[in-house]
Amino acid sequence: MVDNLKQEELKYDASTIQVLEGLEAVRRRPGMYVGGTDVHALHHLVYEVVDNSVDEALAGVCDYIKVTIHEDSTVTVWDNGRGIPVGEHPEKKISALQLVLTTLHAGGKFGGGGYKVSGGLHGVGVSAVNALSEWMEVTVRRPDGVYRQRYERGIPCTEVRPINPEPPAETGTTVVFKFDATIFDDVQFNFVTLEQRFREMAFVTRDVTIELIDQRQQPFPRRMSFYFEGGIRAFVHYLNRHHETIHDLIYVEKELDGIYIEVALQYTDSYRETVMAFANTINTIDGGTHLTGFRSALTRTINGYMHDTNLLKDNDPNLSGDLVREGVTAIISVKIPEPQFESQTKVKLMNTEVKGLVESALNEELAEFLEKHSRAARRIGQKCLISFQARRAARKARDLVIRKSVLESMTLPGKLADCSSRDPQETEIFIVEGDSAGGSAKQGRDRHFQAILPLRGKILNTERASINRILNNKEVKALISAIGCGMGEQFELENLRYNRVIIMCDADVDGAHIATLLLTFFFRYMQPLITDGHLYLAQPPLYLVKAGRKADYVYTEQALQRHIKELDGAKYDLQRYKGLGEMNPEQLWDTTMDPHNRTLLRVTIMDAVIADNTFSMLMGKDVPPRRRFIQSHAHEVQNLDV
Repeated sequence: MVDNLKQEELKYDASTIQVLEGLEAVRRRPGMYVGGTDVHALHHLVYEVVDNSVDEALAGVCDYIKVTIHEDSTVTVWDNGRGIPVGEHPEKKISALQLVLTTLHAGGKFGGGGYKVSGGLHGVGVSAVNALSEWMEVTVRRPDGVYRQRYERGIPCTEVRPINPEPPAETGTTVVFKFDATIFDDVQFNFVTLEQRFREMAFVTRDVTIELIDQRQQPFPRRMSFYFEGGIRAFVHYLNRHHETIHDLIYVEKELDGIYIEVALQYTDSYRETVMAFANTINTIDGGTHLTGFRSALTRTINGYMHDTNLLKDNDPNLSGDLVREGVTAIISVKIPEPQFESQTKVKLMNTEVKGLVESALNEELAEFLEKHSRAARRIGQKCLISFQARRAARKARDLVIRKSVLESMTLPGKLADCSSRDPQETEIFIVEGDSAGGSAKQGRDRHFQAILPLRGKILNTERASINRILNNKEVKALISAIGCGMGEQFELENLRYNRVIIMCDADVDGAHIATLLLTFFFRYMQPLITDGHLYLAQPPLYLVKAGRKADYVYTEQALQRHIKELDGAKYDLQRYKGLGEMNPEQLWDTTMDPHNRTLLRVTIMDAVIADNTFSMLMGKDVPPRRRFIQSHAHEVQNLDV
């Protein structure tokens, strides 16, 4: 094979070695520095700049950070820290400000005394943001005056120059940047995503106020401000606000070998684990050594207590870690002088010494709490036993369902209209509301790659139901069998029978309710289906507008008003689709099922904590929070245009 290649194609000598100068490497390979070019990476730009301000707060020299999204999607990050130094660097002979913003691995976080604790890893963050911005302007307020420099795609286009020689009222740094639309294509900042991030930062950074302003919403900009004196204790109370707690909060605070450790935990009536781990205020979403230490200590201490009090007999095996963590809400926060993260996106902490230190701190404090608070300890132990019994009952019920499905229908429900292709990469399944819509979908589909599973009415609310009831529900069993991956702990994505699982409901309130019930089930019991990008929402039309010989499908009320306005007084006929079943098979194919014409919305999880709390609040048994949510967001629904 090599012999057949042209010699010039195999050329490999000194001339083929490329050196990427300055920040060119960041622009060429943004995924290495900010995780990609999608909406997650776009938000990461803001996080990197704000992390620098938070580092000033950790140093005790900053107590206010303001982030503003402007109408043109530029972002301003303002803080009242010390201000980036602007003097000439003794070795590089350029301004320290320019060095920090244009050179990878340059900063005050490498043992030079600028910071005791910081989120900085490689000195890459703000220089990477500069490289990936169409332009950036930095204003520094230092004790001897105010200075400014402007950059375009990482290249300085002005010198660092004084704009006010008078000492400012307060020092600090202001960074304004506009992301490069040639790199981040068709993405925009999401207020809720940033709001959640800054709320977390304020919880784990005491004595600092973080304000977020969105000026894209006019005439009244959207604004949130975060300040929490209680720190991570307040964080746990916030996460548990929709649940009934079974004991007072347990709080651990220690400094061991120069590492500051905080743990706050509390069990609730839930059977889900909500544990978040932070390192130097950064949410390490993939965990790391601090999370491993927490889990090990919790499992060992709870099992030790249960054996000591005969809740577990001598010959009983220890409860597994996932059983011990059912229903627990916990925040682990460590502050480390020299953090080691897995990558620049800082999703996993790698410091090996942290595991043992967290484990030691929690073992001691938790054991002391269980000994001093016998009633709370007993409740925690009983909670773990109930979890074990429920898990055992659920496993039996699940095994029964699987055996029954295999014996009765070879795992496929009878009402499933399967496709002929057996290649999961090209197939898709529509989960359709009602027999009437299911009939239209079956007739209108492409039988080669499209399967149809009709459901009868509103499925079970799996947020409130026991696992036994869920597994005995006919519609849920049909979903499990058709998709083919199992559910819960036994979910195996490699067994997925269809590359796209598409929820197709009526474009009305009832349809939205059914879609929400299905989303609740998928989030709670088939979450990998979402995280791997296999779950979608179909977008059927609301109206058919006929004017003369022209017929147009319209998908929202707002779009209808615009369309009527464009007709400019011409006569038209309007048909309102009350349900999918009112469309004939050809119309359903043309508008909603044809891959060349349809619009599908991919379901993603921007933030698992927000999603978890939202499902608990909307679909759980606690009514007042749901009523408040509906009342406070009613105006958004009225103005919604998708």
